[in-house]
Amino acid sequence: MLINKNLILLNSKSTNREELIRQLALLAYKDGKISDIEDYIKAVLKREAEYSTAVGFGVAIPHGKSDSVIEPFLAYASTEGIDWDTPDQKPVDIVFLIGVPEKDAGSLHLKILANLSRKLMKEDFRNSLRTIKTSDELLEFLNKSELGF
Repeated sequence: MLINKNLILLNSKSTNREELIRQLALLAYKDGKISDIEDYIKAVLKREAEYSTAVGFGVAIPHGKSDSVIEPFLAYASTEGIDWDTPDQKPVDIVFLIGVPEKDAGSLHLKILANLSRKLMKEDFRNSLRTIKTSDELLEFLNKSELGF
């Protein structure tokens, strides 16, 4: 699994997307998934500047391809809702941060993004995420969801 307890941030108090991206990147750095946190954050923010990774329905999937990523990972945060330049103008409260090494970026990156997006398009999946209270609950839910990674 690409995600573990160390990569989960429930009820983040972040007030903007850069702050939340930094919080999640720090978790990945502390967990040994990233070697250079600033380089990785720069890659994610560059992608955000090109086109917002908010997909609507209160969901954002920021991601970055960087040589600073040692091992592919998925980090998760729930928030009270922050502005993310969303297509539907609704605040984001569910965030999955994806990190993949530049050399593996192609197929792995797309597989993670596609599988996650497919699940997040379902209202019951999003509603279930919004009721989760602990890291253990989240991991159990994601394992049962058959995300394919």
